[in-house]
Amino acid sequence: MRSIDFGSWQGLIATVVGLALVTLIGVGIRLLIMFTIQQRRERLNRQINERLRTLIAAYKTLGGSFTGNLAVDPTHLRDLRRRDRESGGEDGGGSDRPRRIRDAVEAALSDIILLGTEDQVRLAERAARELVAGRPVHTHDLVVSLRDFIREALDLAPIPADLAIPVQGPARPSGTGGRGKGEGGAKAGRQGGGDGMGGGMGLGVGMVRDPDAPGPADLPP
Repeated sequence: MRSIDFGSWQGLIATVVGLALVTLIGVGIRLLIMFTIQQRRERLNRQINERLRTLIAAYKTLGGSFTGNLAVDPTHLRDLRRRDRESGGEDGGGSDRPRRIRDAVEAALSDIILLGTEDQVRLAERAARELVAGRPVHTHDLVVSLRDFIREALDLAPIPADLAIPVQGPARPSGTGGRGKGEGGAKAGRQGGGDGMGGGMGLGVGMVRDPDAPGPADLPP
């Protein structure tokens, strides 16, 4: 208060303007710091959300099955075709479901190596080496690690210890896409054929001559 000059209007105005400038600068610095912190927090939240979304998709791919063959077959399409030729079957006549499962698992392992924790990266690296070596791979241990990490990141309670969750394996891709397209095309073809027949019949009916109408012989020369 000693620095405030009340002796003249000029001194009072200068003092008030100085205080306002100091306050404005302080508020501006505070807003800039808060804006920077908020931007950094939003960027971290986006990164965490993208990481969780990717790891959840990998979890669904690696642990989407509880029954059937839960091992990943590392056989490639060329090996399947060679096996078919050696066995006397048709070229590529076998099911491509194991190949699609292996491709999906490889993509999921690549995402885990990029965004997983150290333990998950080690498990994914081990599974990738097993695939490269041509040995069947089980993904249950990696699925358990992903499940625990995702539940902890989402602030969910751990899985109760008294539950006996079956062993999980890679999800089996749906094979109804081609069939649905084929059925849709056949249905469209049948509808097109029906429309064509209906149009032809309507055209034929429309061209029937009225018996009361004058014929070519009744027309003047």
